[in-house]
Order: sequence, then structure tokens, then C-alpha cells
Amino acid sequence: MKKICVYCGSSDGARPEYSRAAATLGHAMLEKSLDLVYGGASVGLMGKLADTVLQGGGRVTGIIPEPLVNREISHAGLTELVVVDSMHERKSMMVDLSDGFIALPGGIGTMDELFEILTWSHLGIHKKPCALLNVAGYYDHLSAFMQHGVNQGFIRKETAAKLIINDDPRGLLDLFMKS
Repeated sequence: MKKICVYCGSSDGARPEYSRAAATLGHAMLEKSLDLVYGGASVGLMGKLADTVLQGGGRVTGIIPEPLVNREISHAGLTELVVVDSMHERKSMMVDLSDGFIALPGGIGTMDELFEILTWSHLGIHKKPCALLNVAGYYDHLSAFMQHGVNQGFIRKETAAKLIINDDPRGLLDLFMKS
């Protein structure tokens, strides 16, 4: 495992724990010599994570669709910034470049990316680990919903089990290294 794709918000969210977790994940990635692949923004949790990895001497690849360059304020100091035409191209490139996927707290875009990558795992398109960093219980309801989907016969137990959930960045990366 060399490169981890992290999906997360382009805002800081309502709780300071979210930004702290982004920084802690960045430090944990540096400790394990893991490169970061992410959405390319300089703001919010995305910016915090990228800045942490860069300040520690790590490599960061940002992938951002051209329409979001100004809206999400693309990060000018990355190891590599790739500007693509569409969200579809962004997500495809992230998958191709990455050995695993983690979702920090985020909004609709983060959910979209998370569920697409989990669906691809379910369909056998990839066998890379997928995870939620459950900061301050942010993903508790999503975890419960996944179990509800299993209980109601819409989500396979094996598919739900593929989603690694942990509240500790270092513990989560340890689980990644074992998968």
C-alpha cells in the first residue's frame, strides 16, 4: 500500500474535532510513508489534510474538475495538481491512483464518492479497502443505516462488512495495512 485516497469536506464542519482528525490522519499517513490522493482543494478538511502531509514532507496529488477550481479554491502547493473535465473523470482517476479509500466527515460529494467506491467493491471492480474515519460519531447514523439495509435484505452482509469503520486514524491505517 502506497497511496491512500481520502474523501472529505471542502469546509471545516461544525466541530473542531473534524480538523484535528484530518491533521492526525495526515500525520499517521506520513508515519507509514503513504502518499495522499484527494480532491485538490485548499480549503476545509481537504486543505487541512493536504497541508499536514505537505508540511511533513509527504507527496500529495490533488484531482479537481475544472468547474471547481475556483469554487473549491484549488491548492497551489501540491506535489501534483491534475485538473480534469468532470467529476466522473476525477473519481476514475482517484480510483486508478489509489490503493485504498478513507472518508473523513464531509457532505454530499463525500457521500457520493464513498458509495460509488463501495459499490465498485461490491461489484468486484476493485478489491481495495474502503473505510470511514468516524470522527466524533459523525458516521454513527450511516453505520446504523448500513445495518438497517442488511436487516431489510437490500445490502449484503458481505458488502457492509467491506466498509472498515474506526474512530482512530492510526488504528484505521493499521487495519488497512492488514487488508
